[in-house]
Amino acid sequence: MSVLAFIAAPAARAAEEAPDEMIRRLSNDVIGNIKADKDVQKGDVSKITAFVDSQVMPNVNFTRMTASAVGRNWRQATPEQQKRLQGEFKNMLVRTYAGALSQVKDQTVEVKPLRAGAADTEVIVRTEVIGRGDPVQLDYRMEKTANGWKIYDFNVLGIWMVETYRTQFAQEISARGIDGLIATLTQRNKSGSGEKKS
Repeated sequence: MSVLAFIAAPAARAAEEAPDEMIRRLSNDVIGNIKADKDVQKGDVSKITAFVDSQVMPNVNFTRMTASAVGRNWRQATPEQQKRLQGEFKNMLVRTYAGALSQVKDQTVEVKPLRAGAADTEVIVRTEVIGRGDPVQLDYRMEKTANGWKIYDFNVLGIWMVETYRTQFAQEISARGIDGLIATLTQRNKSGSGEKKS
């Protein structure tokens, strides 16, 4: 290996970070941050939310995630409606994800061996959050983009978020239209509840 190739290798590796390595790094960063912050340990979800928003969410393809959750109705939405849907959906997911992380105390994340070929452009990275109780399944659907790997869906305890919300959103759009869905998401985010209505 030439000296130039040796020097360039770390930069190339960073740009070509494998999807499972990216999830391992993100998971360790998030859990390390939670464990190091006394306010978070006392239940300050706003701090976790801010960290998730700044560190995790840049690695998410929100356009694809929102379009998938809205389903066929996405194409009928105006660009302004799409933008608003994406913003409200992101806010809801950040809070949902941060709420789950707020339960973290002494847990660690185990990233399962990746079952994917070198040429695959879509993969599922499977992880388990290991702690005192039963392991918690937390998996990620990811796609390879020009800017590296991006998350476009995640699975908590066997439930894929996009599929779950697609059914709920379709019912809302059928009853009240795209603007009705935007209003519902806005209200839910204002009330601080990222949870599904039962």
